[in-house]
Amino acid sequence: MRSFTRRTARKIALVGAATAAGLLLSACGTDDGTSGMDHGAASAVPSGSPSAAPSASASGSGSGSGSSDASAAPGPFNDADVMFAQMMIPHHEQALEMAELAEGRAEDPEIRKLVTAIEQAQDPEIQKMKAWLKGWGKPESAGHGAGGAGGHGMAGMMSEQDMKDLAAVKGKAFDRTFAELMIAHHDGAVDMAKDEQKNGENPTAKALADDVVRTQSDEVAALKKILDRL
Repeated sequence: MRSFTRRTARKIALVGAATAAGLLLSACGTDDGTSGMDHGAASAVPSGSPSAAPSASASGSGSGSGSSDASAAPGPFNDADVMFAQMMIPHHEQALEMAELAEGRAEDPEIRKLVTAIEQAQDPEIQKMKAWLKGWGKPESAGHGAGGAGGHGMAGMMSEQDMKDLAAVKGKAFDRTFAELMIAHHDGAVDMAKDEQKNGENPTAKALADDVVRTQSDEVAALKKILDRL
């Protein structure tokens, strides 16, 4: 009887010790009342939080033409956008070559003013379009002989002979030749930009096309007025 009583007492003591240990562990939990085991689950990122959302770089362009670099030209793009940039880069580059020839040759102050405007507008646009193509994973050249002074397939591009003729004259003769050639050059750029307005998809590329149509149409009008009085 005494042995049974001692065993019973020992069991009661062990149960009491286990209960006390459980209470002690509970008291040693986190300050916000959660236990150490539950803390990891509580700190998990909710599925609807911004950090749980997929990153922008993981999404595609939305057009089936590849993904775009948001820092270059955000939004979808298509083949017309790519072609616009690939063609307009060498077109702008030739306009800058023509503008450089005005140094020491142009005489008319309005021609010199237009030359400065062309340089200030078109060089930054070239850099923008190169950034788009890099972001889109496309080459800068269309790869079909569009570049260079020949400008095959691009409206308004000057031939090598045109550039030589421009470089060979000075003063009023240069001003007249420059105006005639740049009018044709700008008309070609405007046609390309209008094609982008119609067929392009990327908002940034279409916005640049809008700028080209507006600014170069205005410059064509100014050049025609200069020709009328030269």
